[in-house]
Amino acid sequence: MQDKTVKSFRYGRLIGIIAIVSNILLFIIKYWAGVVSSSVALIADAWHTLADSFSSIVLVAGLILASKPPDKNHPYGHGRAELITSLIIGFILFAIAINFLYESVIRIVEHKQANYGRIAIVVTSISLIVKELLAQVSFRVAKSERSNSLRADGWHHRTDSLSSLVILVGIFLGEYVWWIDGVLGVFVSLLILYTAYVIVSDSVRPLLGEKPENKTIVEIEGIGSEIYEGDLKPHHFHIHTYGNHTEITFHIQLPHDMALKDAHEITTVYTERIKKQMNIFATIYIDAKKNSVN
Repeated sequence: MQDKTVKSFRYGRLIGIIAIVSNILLFIIKYWAGVVSSSVALIADAWHTLADSFSSIVLVAGLILASKPPDKNHPYGHGRAELITSLIIGFILFAIAINFLYESVIRIVEHKQANYGRIAIVVTSISLIVKELLAQVSFRVAKSERSNSLRADGWHHRTDSLSSLVILVGIFLGEYVWWIDGVLGVFVSLLILYTAYVIVSDSVRPLLGEKPENKTIVEIEGIGSEIYEGDLKPHHFHIHTYGNHTEITFHIQLPHDMALKDAHEITTVYTERIKKQMNIFATIYIDAKKNSVN
């Protein structure tokens, strides 16, 4: 399981490094295209892309810290560094969105029109393709490796690809509607704000603590029925997530007159099976069957 965790962090670092290089190159060409076409949407989108580079640097740094093994001061490892990384990415998105929204409103108020051309079309199309590819890779690896920070970075890439798509549409309409550049800026900024909200909320919940998902409880109950003929009645679940390391505690019921050796054997088999099948470290408390369930 440790090898899988190490592989997960390696994947994350590789994706982060590729994203950093790609975003810096995209920033240069998008900013140049924005200046040439006098487009606030393109220039703001260029800075959004540069911020992606910063968030990818934060991602790589967070994954390096999260990959550190447990020590005396951090017995459960450093996995929650990933959640903190996701929070930072979310707040970066918030700041970008507010600035983007302000610049777009000003452009509408001042009746400024962009002068789009072929350069803007080519650059925006390249950005759309590259960012969507980065998003797809991040999402797939995040799903297989259960990485919150990679998923957050994937959404960051996705918002950039969607903003490029919207801007591309605006380029073709810009000749006929003077205010399209400013309105597109407002639309994209609201999209980024929503994405930032999702990322921050998804990161805050595990930090504050949350109840296990129903499917997790059902799977644990199923394992219990496999190792013991009677009804263990698993209850009073608490779960704590530390990146790729998850701890869960819960209670089971056993006959009050069962030998301590037999009870210990049941809980040992139970915890080992949960760890093997679910990659969750369980601590099980035993209630005597004659006692009521809290």
